Amino acid sequence: MSGASLVETGPRWYLWDGGFMAVGRSHGVVPMHTHHAVQIVLGLEGMAAFRQPDGDWQEVSGAIIQPDVPHSYDSRGCPGCMLFIDPDSREGRWLRASLRHPVTPVPESRLEACRPPIRQFMEEPLEAMDVAELIQFLVRSLCAGPPPSRALDTRITAALHFIQHAEPAALSLDEVAATAFLSPSRFAHLFSAHVGLPFRRYLLWRKLNRAMVAIAHGRTLTAAAHEGGFADSAHLTRTFHQMFGLPPSIMMRGDFAVVPAPFDLQDQGTPTP
Repeated sequence: MSGASLVETGPRWYLWDGGFMAVGRSHGVVPMHTHHAVQIVLGLEGMAAFRQPDGDWQEVSGAIIQPDVPHSYDSRGCPGCMLFIDPDSREGRWLRASLRHPVTPVPESRLEACRPPIRQFMEEPLEAMDVAELIQFLVRSLCAGPPPSRALDTRITAALHFIQHAEPAALSLDEVAATAFLSPSRFAHLFSAHVGLPFRRYLLWRKLNRAMVAIAHGRTLTAAAHEGGFADSAHLTRTFHQMFGLPPSIMMRGDFAVVPAPFDLQDQGTPTP
C-alpha cells in the first residue's frame, strides 16, 4: 500500500504530557491562533502555507513556528508530520536557539533527512523507529549547533516539575511560588523572564495539554475538562479553540495513542539572584 493511500485514512495522534505528534493528511484552513509549543510541520509532498497577522500567506514544504506566535495554517491537503514540542524541554530550548524568525522554513536538505523515517513510520510501522525515537530524531535533525549550555534557574525548573505532576485544578500562583521559596510577585516576574509566558497563561497551556491526554485515553469532553482542571467542557472548548484554532472534537476524528514523554524538562541550572 502506498503512503499516499495510507494517510487518506485520517491522522494518527501520539500524545504525551508536554506535546504531541500527528501524522497523516489534513484539510482546510486553521484560523488565527496562539499556543505555547514549538510547532514543526514536515511535508512529504506538496506545499502548505502559514500566515501571520497582517501578513501574506507563506508557502512552505516544512516550517518551524516559535512558541506564542499568532498564526493561521493551511495544510492544503499535504501528507506529512506535525509536532508540538514543549519549548521548556532541553530539545525545545535547543531548537529555539537556532530560530531567527517567528516562522522559519525548513531547508530542503533537512527535510530530505526527515522524510524517509516519517514515510516508513506511516507505511511500515512495525519496521520503523518507535514513536519516541522518531520524535527525538526529527527534532534533533532540525537543531543547529551545540545543545544550550545555559540551563533554567533551578527554582523555575523545580516549579515546572511541580506543575507537571500536580493536579491542575488545585494549582495557584501562591502554592507554586512557595515551592521556589519566593514571594508570588518575585516568582511571577522570574517565571515570565525564564519561560517567556506569564504564569497563568502557562498554567492554562498545561491544563489544556492534560485534557488532550485525557481525550486520547477515551474520556468524554466533560471528563477531560475536569481532569485538566477546567470548569466544564465549554471552558475547555473555548481554550482549545484559542490555542489551536479548532474545537477539541477535531481530535476525535483520528486514531490516538498516549506515549511516554520523549523529552525531559531542562536539566537543573544555577539559581539567578
